[in-house]
Amino acid sequence: MSSRDSNKVICFAHPDAPLIEDYRAGDMICSECGLVVGDRVIDVGSEWRTFSNEKSGVDPSRVGGPENPLLSGGDLSTVIGPGTGSASFDSFGAPKYQNRRTMSSSDRALISAFKEISMMADRINLPKTIVDRANNLFKQVHDGKNLKGRSNDAKASACLYIACRQEGVPRTFKEICAVSKISKKEIGRCFKLTLKALETSVDLITTADFMSRFCANLDLPNLVQRAATHIAKKAVEMDIVPGRSPISVAAAAIYMASQASEHKKSQKEIGDIAGVADVTIRQSYKLMYPHAAQLFPEDFKFVTPIDQLPQM
Repeated sequence: MSSRDSNKVICFAHPDAPLIEDYRAGDMICSECGLVVGDRVIDVGSEWRTFSNEKSGVDPSRVGGPENPLLSGGDLSTVIGPGTGSASFDSFGAPKYQNRRTMSSSDRALISAFKEISMMADRINLPKTIVDRANNLFKQVHDGKNLKGRSNDAKASACLYIACRQEGVPRTFKEICAVSKISKKEIGRCFKLTLKALETSVDLITTADFMSRFCANLDLPNLVQRAATHIAKKAVEMDIVPGRSPISVAAAAIYMASQASEHKKSQKEIGDIAGVADVTIRQSYKLMYPHAAQLFPEDFKFVTPIDQLPQM
């Protein structure tokens, strides 16, 4: 009563008519004439019903989580769940079936580090691409056994810092330290050892890497951001701020640009966002102030003239 063309079930009388599937009876029915063109159709859906207001924490799904290629067993090991019925226990009340060795100590350390990296990334709103890169870096360090004696948390923090640098969205050591349990000095040590162990490198950080984020956090308009970026770039090119970190130069440039505009920000406000002390901003600003006329872009609209800018 039906024909098959390339393994497709169709009605012989109405080959173009869509078929209706009767899930209860397991039949395929022609929508035009009602002819049953296929029977005993296997339902591949779940055999339970899920209600949106169900609050029981039991997940009826019988599949595990996604495979993790960073773990030695691919995360495909079998874990025996806890027994609930009387048949699961012997006469002494001990469970009959137990997990002999559910996970190796190496995998436990990796999973713990991956959780720590994920938590730190969540706190400073880092995307999953950076988390994945940091996990890969930690896996390489862990397998190489090059940083013996260093805590896994310190290695995880260093890997996250390197991942940020390699992905082009660097964070300062202070920002990583703020979401980690490890001191800035220890993260710095692990950072250098990790680069040496993995024989990799990171690009040098520049003032432009931090400028947009700092200005956005300070609610400064695009005009001030562009001016601050120009000031910092020119200051580095003219070698006005030798030996100063890009973060302190960026902070001083933001301070100078904001003071010349109507959106003025104090050194303390900028220091809190950039993670540098007020005195550090002042020292960089002192070096830049005598050359202010050369540093500002030509199209900048001054609200406060250069000669009226704060003198430190």
